[in-house]
Amino acid sequence: MPRYNPQKEKATKMRDAGYSYNLISEKLDITKSTLSNWFKDRPFAPNKRVLGRIRYAPARGGAVRHNRRMEETSQLKQEGKREVGNLTRRDLFLLGLGIYIGEGSKSYEFAQVINSDPRIIKLAIRWFQDACGVPLSHIKVLLYLYPDNKTEECIRYWIKVTNLPASNFQNPIIDARTNKLRIKRRKLPYGTARITIVSKGKPEFGVRLHRKIMGWIEGALPDV
Repeated sequence: MPRYNPQKEKATKMRDAGYSYNLISEKLDITKSTLSNWFKDRPFAPNKRVLGRIRYAPARGGAVRHNRRMEETSQLKQEGKREVGNLTRRDLFLLGLGIYIGEGSKSYEFAQVINSDPRIIKLAIRWFQDACGVPLSHIKVLLYLYPDNKTEECIRYWIKVTNLPASNFQNPIIDARTNKLRIKRRKLPYGTARITIVSKGKPEFGVRLHRKIMGWIEGALPDV
């Protein structure tokens, strides 16, 4: 006659009541491998509590994975910042030149950068000032907006971003095409900003500046 096992009796009652191995193990401190050995051939129908845990398990698992991704992303960003370190004057020059290569005007002979990212616009203004010697009075800003953008709010936003006076801003252009409205809605809450350097009669800030920038680009890019 098998020896009486009070733990197995309790576990059996819980199993017959529809409890999972996890819950029984948590309650009675019995390993799941032992429970599996006891009940592998015993019919089982999960109760409401177990069904609830099963139903929400994917969501809980998704939340755990999301938090892990967020933590990993934060760690990688911090690691990246440390690797960059403090930027030298030449670092800033090349960084600004890289922005101009990607976002600046090359075909028309005037210096110009366009982007919707305020960080890019701020850096471009700094680059024009420090690397090109452009006074703030020669920097003009034109906003490209969409019907769902609030014009005055966008202007105030970019004034704050650029730290330029309102007099440096041109009248914004609103793209009212219906297909653009559908595609761009809420994706660009403050539109796109275009920075243009105006000569005001000083050639060093007009065609000459653009040609010098093109020379910098030729010097920085390898021959293809």
